[in-house]
Amino acid sequence: MHTRYATMRSVLTVQASKLPEEHPMQGKGSHYMAVAIQIRNLTRRFNDLVAVDNISFDIDHGEIFGLLGPNGAGKTTTLSMLSTMLKPTSGSATINGIDIEQDEDGVRKSIGIVFQDQSLDEELTAWENMDFHGRLYRIPADIRKQRITELLNLVELEDRKNDIVKTFSGGMRRRLEIARGLLHHPSVLFLDEPTLGLDPQTRNHLWQYIATLAKEKGITIILTTHYMDEADRLCNRIAIIDHGKIIALDTPKNLKDGIGGDVVTIKSPDPAAIVAVLTEPWITRTEKHKDEVNISLQNAEQHISAIVTLLTTHQVSIESIAIHKPTLEDVFLSFTGKTIREEEADHKTNMRMYQRRVRH
Repeated sequence: MHTRYATMRSVLTVQASKLPEEHPMQGKGSHYMAVAIQIRNLTRRFNDLVAVDNISFDIDHGEIFGLLGPNGAGKTTTLSMLSTMLKPTSGSATINGIDIEQDEDGVRKSIGIVFQDQSLDEELTAWENMDFHGRLYRIPADIRKQRITELLNLVELEDRKNDIVKTFSGGMRRRLEIARGLLHHPSVLFLDEPTLGLDPQTRNHLWQYIATLAKEKGITIILTTHYMDEADRLCNRIAIIDHGKIIALDTPKNLKDGIGGDVVTIKSPDPAAIVAVLTEPWITRTEKHKDEVNISLQNAEQHISAIVTLLTTHQVSIESIAIHKPTLEDVFLSFTGKTIREEEADHKTNMRMYQRRVRH
């Protein structure tokens, strides 16, 4: 046993009486609730900066619910309030009927968290990290051992259980963090940007685990991400959050269907001319964005030649033209007028200006 692990074990022995009792997973038994999370007018301010602005929604038991938006939109602040790490400025929320301000311990017993930033101890083995977490929740030794084995198998790390975490890849660490977050059998799991910075293959691997947790284990999952494909693939419903406000909330399909059947993207040195020319009744929406115009319509293949003819007749130059089905990126662009990458850039600029104002 590592010296550092032995020291932690001694600390745990001294503090055991202060730690929460184990909280069993709530399934479809007597504790089952149709609504797992209820949020009403939740707001968080930092001086004059409103990070989360009066948001309200419910999340059903066993649902994968996505909070989608750029960095700084309010996703992590929302999770911090729901997990009792940050007090709301106003509003309320409950987890399995437990108020996040009135019963913080009750909330913490029923949730698991995988933070955006790594929180594993790199000097301990995978097993020791899991065991330490289980002791914090006072899970009996025999149950703890059984669950650690099951969860390490779930995330395919059983064969690396005795390896030091600092030898793990980024994907392996994220899988271990998910396993650790499930050790005390939470009924709600918060995943804050779980695949940030991972390669596409590892991201796909983690998506499989997340989907399995909701489908087979009945765990309610809140997933924050700014990856559109991640939200589209995993989430039953999505809330798009921007500048602290919920600007759209629905299923991925309904959000995309709201854009229209197809999207034609035309790049041109004169996008305003495209908007002026394309006023046909079969065009449901036209949006200018920098040097591009997005046109929403049904059956784009049948109308593409007419579009080109109209623009050519009016001597509007076309650099490129493409057809695709609506994506969540199109949804975000439609609601905000910017892509998620541009929103991130704007947020960084605004944060720098805010920090300068605070310092001076």
